[in-house]
Parts: sequence; C-alpha cells; structure tokens
Amino acid sequence: MASHPAPAIRCLHAPPLGGKPAVSPGRPREASAVGRTWGYASRTAGPAARESGHELVEGHEVATALGHLRPLAAEIVASQKAAGRVLADEVASAVDVPGFDRATMDGYAVVADSTEGAAAYNPLPLHVIGDAFPGRPFHGSVGVGEAVRIMTGAPLPSGCNAVLPAEWVGDSSESSSITALAAVSPGKHVGLRGEDVVAGAVVLHRGRRLRPQDLGLLSSIGIGHARVVRKPRVRLIVTGNEILPAGSSPHGHCIVDANGPMLEALAERDGAIVTFPSLVPDDRDAILTALHDDADVIVVSGGSSVGAEDIAPALVREHGELIVHGVAMRPSSPTGFGRLDHRLVFLLPGNPVSCLCGYDFFAGRAIRALGGRPKEWPYSSIDALLARKISSPIGRLDYVRVRIVEGRVEPLATGSASVLSSTTRADGFVVVPADSEGFPPGAAVRVWLYE
Repeated sequence: MASHPAPAIRCLHAPPLGGKPAVSPGRPREASAVGRTWGYASRTAGPAARESGHELVEGHEVATALGHLRPLAAEIVASQKAAGRVLADEVASAVDVPGFDRATMDGYAVVADSTEGAAAYNPLPLHVIGDAFPGRPFHGSVGVGEAVRIMTGAPLPSGCNAVLPAEWVGDSSESSSITALAAVSPGKHVGLRGEDVVAGAVVLHRGRRLRPQDLGLLSSIGIGHARVVRKPRVRLIVTGNEILPAGSSPHGHCIVDANGPMLEALAERDGAIVTFPSLVPDDRDAILTALHDDADVIVVSGGSSVGAEDIAPALVREHGELIVHGVAMRPSSPTGFGRLDHRLVFLLPGNPVSCLCGYDFFAGRAIRALGGRPKEWPYSSIDALLARKISSPIGRLDYVRVRIVEGRVEPLATGSASVLSSTTRADGFVVVPADSEGFPPGAAVRVWLYE
C-alpha cells in the first residue's frame, strides 16, 4: 500500500499564516483586484458553494496558508526515551562500530594459511595457545600452526585473520591440540572494525522519526541524548451546552461528546501533547479563556459556523486573526483557522464526521508540520475500481466514505456529517476534487484507508 500526498483543497482566499486578510473584518467581503475574498461571502460562487444559507467563495488552496509552517524549536531528550520523536539535527558517529575485528562464529582464531589443504581425509594439527571471550581478549600473538579458542563477538587475536568454526574441528589425543578438517580463507567468519558504522559517517538525518532500532544505533555509537523537535502542545476545546462528558449515558436532549476522544487520539497520533481538561460551555468568557491557554495549537470543536451560538469565529476575529472561515468542501464547510497571539487556532464543526474531515485536511497537517513530521496524511492508500458512481458538483470537494467489497469500492456516504458510524462502517474514503463532477462506475479511484 502506497502513501501519497493528500489532494489539494480549494478554499476561500487566504494569505500565509501571519499575513493579513484581504479585507477588513467589518467591511462587506467582495472580490478584490488581488484575488477572491476570504470568509463567508454574500455573492454567488456557484451552486456547490451554497450551504446553510451562505455562499462560499473558491480561492487559494489551504496548503498555501499552511505551507509556511516550520518545525518547533529543538529540545534534548534521553536517547532511550526518543522513540517516535523527530530528529532536529543529523547524527554522525565519532567511533567505529565495532571498534575491533571480531569473531562472527564460535570456533578457533587462526592464521588462514595454517588450514591450507585441510580436509576430513587430511586433518591438520593446530596447537591451542589460549582463549578469547567477549570482553576478555587474548593478549598474545598467534602464529602459523597455532589457534586460540574464541567465542562469537570476541576480539580477534593479533596475528589471526580467520576463524575456523567449531564444526570443522576434529578431536585430538592432546587437550592442547585440535585438527582442522577444512580450510578457511583470510577474513572468513571475521567481522571487521567499522563494518557496522565508520567513524565520521552520518548515521541518521535531520527530520527522521526515530524508530526502536534507531535508538539502538544511537546507543551503539555512544550517544545518550538526542536533539529532537519539541512536540506541539495542543489544547482541545469542545463546546456545546447540549454535550455531555465522554463516558456519560445520553439522556433527554443531550448528546455525549464524541469529538473530544476522537480529536485527542488523532492529535496524539500526529505527535502532539494534548490538553483536554473538560468541556467548555457556549459562553464567550469561558471560550475566550480557553483560547488563551498556553499551547501551540488550539483545536475548537463546535461553534464554528455562523449561528447565534457560534462564538469561536467571532472571538478569534476580535482578539486575533481569522485567516479562513468557510471552505468549499462537504462535509466540514464551516471549518476555519487563524491566529491568536502565537497560537494557531483551528475551528472545526461540531458534527463528528465534519470534525474528523476538518482535522485531517487542516489541523492535523499543521500539527505534523510543527512537530517536524511530513505534512501529508499518515494514511496508506490503494487504487481500486468503483462499484457505483459518485456524483459531485463542480466547485466543491467531497469526502466520500467507502467500503471495499470483493475488491471494488462501494460508496457509503458523502453528506451525513452527523453520522459518525458512517466512518466506522467504512474502510476509508475517496476525495472528489472540486474540479470534478464525480466518478462513473468502473472508474479507478484512490481510497485512503482509515487503518
């Protein structure tokens, strides 16, 4: 299964993060000479853009606004605790590994010429003059006709250039003698100094996400600490007076928080340190306080549309910079993002499928970039043939949940933003780009797998 970059999304006009909006927040958002405007618009932008009574304007790709993000500053951690972290610097070895020639088999260290012509029918005698063990080398020198009993990993004694395996040795009537039953060539069963790592070689490159074997390598070259990219600190804000804490039983007209646990798992998957103390009521002061928490990224779920209780976008606009609000995609069209002081703020819809979609297209990309990880989706993908057609209007990107049935792609849902089970029943999703009307039956499509 291959991993590919996520498809581009068309969004409302957005300058790079840190830039200024195309129009002042208090003025009507109209087309300008420098490009399309950002945010919800009041003029026609094509039938695909009309959702919730508002019309979205197409413009630059969201990637343009997020493309300037760079990894956070480095920190030093113990190498043995660095699994999954991203290296901030390249690592070069100051030593050879191994630092000596060593035996790669149990047997006898010999001068290869001592075994020339040896065979089962022509055993050649060798005089055993000592032993060599890992960490306990033989300190003498070995000449022709002599041998040192040696264990795997032990340093090769001076004068030796081969190891005669124990299986190729015959018994002798004398305890200090053996017989060679086969010949060995120079270098046979010998691990040379530096065959694993040569001093001065770059062994790990900047930007690498450290795997368990990488930690072993760091230890083997004597590096006990590593400079890694700091993990992004992510504050989750889940709003809604109708929301009950995760683990509650739904009752009355209240629903249980699904987005909090989902977003926490997604952000941790993408390398973040997540803070999610509790739900936040639909109250301006409570939301504003949470928006000012100490974090690199604020992810808000709920209250991102344009209704009377959708407070978050207004607060970001008033106290920071609302760079994008409204994207020509389904689901997740009310998604927005901006800045509040040093914090990136992502405004995700409250409907759980929209929330998942908005996170994957926007917030997840930023979190991975700040943590030094690839911005592209961490999902693997497959190409398969479509069982039924997928229809989509020009001008809107569609996120279609699908199943793989007998090797073919079966569409499940395009809308249904509140039906989270459409993602648990699905094997993955297909993205229909904004410049496409969909795909006919039998078309080859790329499926991004949730696994």
